[in-house]
Amino acid sequence: MKNNKNENSNNNLAIGISLGLLFGVLWDNLALGLALGVAIGALTNTYKKK
Repeated sequence: MKNNKNENSNNNLAIGISLGLLFGVLWDNLALGLALGVAIGALTNTYKKK
């Protein structure tokens, strides 16, 4: 199977949202955790080496 850029970005975003959900549950603030998760997912896409 061919691995293209869109598949990698979706995987990174899913991982970021999962981490955000975990942090949100731990901190008892789900909205803040999900916002951080989306930010983490977006940053990993931005700084990923080509």
